[in-house]
Amino acid sequence: MTSIAAMMSADYGVMGDILRVRAEEAPNHSAVIMETGEAVTYAEFDALVDRVAAALQRDGVAPGEAVAVCALSSIPYAAVFLGGLRAGVAVAPIAPSSTPESIAVMVADCAAKLFFLDAGVAEAQKSAPIPVRYIALDGSEAGEAFEAWLAPVGAQPAPVVIGPDHPFNIIYSSGTTGTPKGIVQSHGMRWKHVFRGDAVGYGHQAVSLLSTPLYSNTTLVCFFPTLAGGGTVVLMKKFDTARYLELAQKHRMTHTMLVPVQYRRLMEHPDFDRYDLSTTHLKFCTSAPFAAELKAQVLKRWPGGLVEYFGMTEGGGTCILMAHEHPDKLHTVGRPAPGHDIRLIDEDGVQVGPGVVGEIVGRSPAMMNGYFGRPDKTAEATWVSPEGWTFIRTGDVGRFDEEGFLTLMDRKKDMIISGGFNIYPSDLEAVLVQHPAVVEAAVVGVPSDAWGETPVAFVALKPGQTARAEDIKTFVNGQVGKTQRLAEVVIVESLPRSHIGKVLKRELRDSWQKSPTE
Repeated sequence: MTSIAAMMSADYGVMGDILRVRAEEAPNHSAVIMETGEAVTYAEFDALVDRVAAALQRDGVAPGEAVAVCALSSIPYAAVFLGGLRAGVAVAPIAPSSTPESIAVMVADCAAKLFFLDAGVAEAQKSAPIPVRYIALDGSEAGEAFEAWLAPVGAQPAPVVIGPDHPFNIIYSSGTTGTPKGIVQSHGMRWKHVFRGDAVGYGHQAVSLLSTPLYSNTTLVCFFPTLAGGGTVVLMKKFDTARYLELAQKHRMTHTMLVPVQYRRLMEHPDFDRYDLSTTHLKFCTSAPFAAELKAQVLKRWPGGLVEYFGMTEGGGTCILMAHEHPDKLHTVGRPAPGHDIRLIDEDGVQVGPGVVGEIVGRSPAMMNGYFGRPDKTAEATWVSPEGWTFIRTGDVGRFDEEGFLTLMDRKKDMIISGGFNIYPSDLEAVLVQHPAVVEAAVVGVPSDAWGETPVAFVALKPGQTARAEDIKTFVNGQVGKTQRLAEVVIVESLPRSHIGKVLKRELRDSWQKSPTE
């Protein structure tokens, strides 16, 4: 048998094969632990994955076809994901927070042969039933019982040849910019995430605490490398600051992935500093803008390194900021990862140089196959370089400094053009959070007869703080240029966010009910 070292250092490998070898070399080592204490060893998890794969084959789900999963994180959820992969089946993980109508559209879009869900999703889905076989992961009456659906104990699936271009999963975009699109990631693309695991310490002793959901690419870029490295994954169904800290201390966490809003809530927890987090090796962050001040606070108060990833589920190019190594670059998202080609282009698709703002495009060995069934949208998402290479457009606007570090400005679609001037909401948001009463802020452009668009700020206040919207507006407008001045400030209880912490600016625009500001 090929050694695990050889498998992990190969240019391409299959997660199902890696899991099998890990189960043979360390059968009693914990693979997945739930926050409730429920756990499976590698041997138990591998056997469960076999039963899932065999059941899929029994039910006629062919390699390349899809199954959909929409539920909170659990051991059965993880087994369905790995079992699907072992059977060569593409897994479409769907966010339960999506509307029932959206879930129905996504399940139909990927032509899922089976729909794995839990009681919460089943209840919501009564308003938009899906004509597909339901399998209940949580022992509820949401569908056929998972235990009854599984192939018998000891069942072995038929071997399947899986190439690097074969679909691994179909992850649907968050829908923050419209109708979700199915992003097809290949086995080869996922392997690139696993391949870099050694460099960040995903070994046998690794314990990764994951509080973001299994339907998010944010989670999966840590989940699969941890298992491939033979470590232990600790899963939370939902994030809670106190519970997270308890679990981190209890399980002697070494790795974690959190989004910025979770880091902020942890830093604000009154008992944060009393927890023993000394075993932390690396903390990761991605998916949303991460304020430099917050990064600095995490570095100061939380042992271990801090790594920020900037990239897309679609792949393309990734930037990495080793924040603990570059404390003077916390305002950036780092440099392009090794082997990743990231460039900036202007409105005409012409590449721009250092110091010039442009749209970020990227190319790397880890790129999506395309949007499922949407060649038109796939074409729109690409840029072809003068050399003839295909890059993925991020829709983000940024600027490289002379040392090659990338500073994000904004989403291209969020840039405000007011009276012919470009206004970057991030510039205004950075000033807003300097107000002593403001904890977070988002700026959007709203229609204006006089200027075309004008900026309006939505702000949430710190607990126990009070402030008048007009005073916050005066505070900001006294520090920015004339063309950047806010038309209005709206105080809200909290900013609307997606399941991975992105501010839903579309919802803020939609909530704007007043007449356009002149």
